[in-house]
Amino acid sequence: MSTPNTHEGPARILSHLETCAATHASVFFIGVGGIMMSSLALLTARAGHPVFGSDRTRTALTDTLTQEGVTVLYRHTAENIPENCGLVVYTVAISEDNPEYTEAQKRGIPCISRADYLGALMTGYTRRVGVAGMHGKSTCTSMCAQILLDAEVDPTILSGATYAPMGGAYRLGHSKEHFLFEACEYMDSFLDFNPTVSILLGAELEHVDYFKDMEQIIESFARYASLTGRDGVTVVNLDDPHIMESAKRALTRGKTGGLITFSAEGNPAADFTATHIHTRNGLPCFELIRRGESLGQVTMAVPGRHQVINALAAAAAMDACDIPAPAILSGLAHYVGAGRRMEYKGEINGGRVYDDYGHHPTEIKATLEGAKALCAQGSRLICIFQPHTYSRTAALYGDFLTAFDAADKMAFIDIYAAREDNIYGVSSAGLATDINAATPDRALYCPTPEDAAEAIRKTTRPGDVVVVMGAGDVIKVTQILFG
Repeated sequence: MSTPNTHEGPARILSHLETCAATHASVFFIGVGGIMMSSLALLTARAGHPVFGSDRTRTALTDTLTQEGVTVLYRHTAENIPENCGLVVYTVAISEDNPEYTEAQKRGIPCISRADYLGALMTGYTRRVGVAGMHGKSTCTSMCAQILLDAEVDPTILSGATYAPMGGAYRLGHSKEHFLFEACEYMDSFLDFNPTVSILLGAELEHVDYFKDMEQIIESFARYASLTGRDGVTVVNLDDPHIMESAKRALTRGKTGGLITFSAEGNPAADFTATHIHTRNGLPCFELIRRGESLGQVTMAVPGRHQVINALAAAAAMDACDIPAPAILSGLAHYVGAGRRMEYKGEINGGRVYDDYGHHPTEIKATLEGAKALCAQGSRLICIFQPHTYSRTAALYGDFLTAFDAADKMAFIDIYAAREDNIYGVSSAGLATDINAATPDRALYCPTPEDAAEAIRKTTRPGDVVVVMGAGDVIKVTQILFG
């Protein structure tokens, strides 16, 4: 079972850090090897605090921390907590019987969840842009990042995915003006953040092990939008009725200063829209419109019509931060794609292989439709997919059966259990069987990433596009193929 978020708030957390500084006490991070945790550890170290952390596996992220003076321990044990430890930061992915967490509790050391800690650190910046939504968070965050980089405003950025122009998943700027971050909704983690500009991309049923229905989701997003306060703004997707309900609740309660709307469907009531949307060489092109005025043409370097939604959200948010239009247009055109978001990995038998994080039916459908546009006439779209969690697979099973309609062939790896036991009776073999019942011989069952990699080698032909998708250890497939 995951460990709950704390909700101590910036004042208490910053007070803990002041005490650490005064007593030269260290800050310890449980699960320091995660993308967001490693960036927080580095921010803390660069602020002058002695930093320690633990994780199970050595990675490039932990190597970077070590090079920056952070002590990383590759095990979880009570002895890891330093004698002079003033604060422990943990990821909610740990269980409450984690030996370091229980040791800290026993010794009376304050324990703060990752989201709560991040929410405190960001208050030191003037403009705080938080990207929320069930889908597209990392992509939109990376688009905003590219715009800020092109604007040369020296931002600090914390994303949930790597982005090559930043050299990783985060960038630590020296300016205290712009702080850009990805706001994860799982377990309501984003309610501990303090955005001045909140982006709401879209909402639907997801994380069914936590969110029980759409009303709970709508209310959570309403509460997130409310965090901007009356001096902030909320950027909302006018095409999504659930998101609009969340935004209206925040506005009615007087908790946000106003709404900035965007529409990829051409709704004339939106502040930001895209017109003349078309595809050139498999890539989306459109004219960016701000309140009836054309800002210019955008030709993106990443496939998929759904990218227009993320681009409009990024443009609206950056405009709210007074980033000039030329930098917005430039940033959207220069955006090269976040890590594991249709990330090109190489060729097999003359077919191109891409890696993608998509694991919800809506994400899968949008990504594969975009990938289909990359296929030459007569070539095939092949998808290798690993479902993520039994609860999601069971709750959205019918949607999974149609999510792969754009693919000509597909293979399913065994479900990645994450934190769950299979009490639902679902399986990847069952998915393959049910899809084949409608269209014979479209789907294979490949129990392991090794089996899937071998299937790619055997079936891929020149011109094919292969998309390897999922949020579990499906990443092993491209590692096997390309090292």
